[in-house]
This record gives sequence, structure tokens and C-alpha cells, in this order.
Amino acid sequence: MRDFKINFMKNLPKYLGLSGALFAVVLIFTLVFGIQLDIQFRGGSIITYAYDGEMDMAAFESSLEGALGENVDIQHSTDATTGIETVVVSLAGNQSLNADELVSVTEKLQTDFPDNNVRSLEINNVNPTIGKEFLAKSLVVLAVALILVMLYVAFRFRRIGGLSAGAMGVVALVHDCIIVFGVFIICGIPINDNFIAVILTILGFSLNDTIVIYDRIRENKKLYGAKLPVGEMVSKSINQSLTRTINTSTTAVMAMIVVTVVALIYGVDSIISFSFPLLMGLISGTYSSLCLAGPLWVKWQEHKLKKKAAM
Repeated sequence: MRDFKINFMKNLPKYLGLSGALFAVVLIFTLVFGIQLDIQFRGGSIITYAYDGEMDMAAFESSLEGALGENVDIQHSTDATTGIETVVVSLAGNQSLNADELVSVTEKLQTDFPDNNVRSLEINNVNPTIGKEFLAKSLVVLAVALILVMLYVAFRFRRIGGLSAGAMGVVALVHDCIIVFGVFIICGIPINDNFIAVILTILGFSLNDTIVIYDRIRENKKLYGAKLPVGEMVSKSINQSLTRTINTSTTAVMAMIVVTVVALIYGVDSIISFSFPLLMGLISGTYSSLCLAGPLWVKWQEHKLKKKAAM
């Protein structure tokens, strides 16, 4: 295995600058465009319509808004298996559609588009209160996951200052969560259950890379002891793990690229809103594990040594 010679400690200011710039972009986009919650979290109705032939989507949306008296979001897609053309209508609001209202809206669409055989396939109603509870519980699950990760890493690597290792591992994970959040905001993807799924997936992936590096640090500490300064030892450990980490990440990234491209070709928005943020999260997870977790742990250790020497 090739032993690279990248000085990760020397480059840490560059890595922090890059992450800081990315965070600034995410913050600006969040302040300008706001956080768009999907119906799962804010309540409303999701209606799926099927139709035949060619459909003017602008006219379809206008007809819907006229029937409902509210603004709607529509997404067109084609079922890859059956070839049926569908339109998914998202109606946010405090009141969900009942059966009579759905029939009335469908009849208006059938009147406005008599040649397209418009028919409703499915309707899902989400109560706003339940949606908010779901969001709150999802955030609690995320917080608990981060705490458990820190405790696990702290216990497993207690011989190299486990608590600090766990804390820096969590910092890297929070970094990845912010990047994924930024992808949703910048791309205009509503925060939905896919967001929670992507975050939890990235936590596992990024943590795995970080643990591999910590394990190498632990082995090198046994091998070199005090012969190597902690900064050099960590840089050496990351370089020794670099090939494995990059190969693993490249495989996962290539798989997500294929999934994203296929979803784009077939217009499967529900897959795109999962695969593309996950793709960006995989890249961020690799970066944070290599460039942030270990070097930041070194800074913590050096600070402890300076504080101890000053006493």
C-alpha cells in the first residue's frame, strides 16, 4: 500500500477555511430563500394523478389552483415500469382534502382536459400537528445518534484520549450534516423524510472512515510512543489510511452517481432528492474524516499539553 506524504496538520487552516466558506454559503442561501419543509413536516395533501397523451403542465397547475383556491406544487414523472404519465400535486395547508373535495377537483380537471383521461390514483393527507411532531422526533433521533456516537468512540479509543476523539468525530459528523442541509437548501429540495434518511446514512459512512483513522492512530501510538510528535503521528496515520478510504468512497460515490443519473433520465424526483444529497454527503464525509477529525483531535491534544505545562 502506498504511503502518501500529505501534511494534514499543515493544511488544517486551508481545510477550515474551505469548510467556513461552505458554511457561509449555506447560511446566506438559508437567510435569503428560507427553509422549505415538505408536507410530511408541515401538513397538507399529496395527490397523484395519471393522464394519457400530452399535457400542458402550466394549464394543469392553473386549473388545479382555480379548483382549490390555493397555490400548489406539481411534479411530473413517468412510471418506468408501466409507462403511465403521472403528476404529483402537493397542497400545503391546515386542512386536508376529504373525499368529496377530491371528487370535485378531479371532475374539474376532467372537464378542463377531456382528451387526457385524468384520474386520481392516490391521496395522502398529513395533519400539521403530526407533521411537526414527526419533525421534532426526527431531530431528537439525530441528536441521540450523535451522543451515542461520541460515547462509543470515547469508549473504544479510551487509550488515546477517547472523549476528545469522540468529540472531534462528532464535529466531523455535524460538518457533514450541515453540508447535506445546504444541498437541500441550495437545490431547492424541500426538507422531507429523505433528509433524515440521508443524514443517518452519512453518519454511519463518515463514522466508519473516522474510526479507521483513529484505529491507525492507536496502532502507531503503540509502535512509536513518544518518538513522534502527535501531529506527525496523526498525519502519518491518515496517509496510511488514505488509499483505503479513497477506494471505499469512490465505490460508493460512483454508485450514487449512477442512481442519480438514472433518476434524472426517468424523472423520478423522489429518488433524486435522496441520491444527490447522499452523493454530496459521501464526498463531505470522506473529506471531514480525512481533513478535520484527526487534525482537530491533534489541536485538542496540543492544547491539553500546553495547559498541563503551564500549571
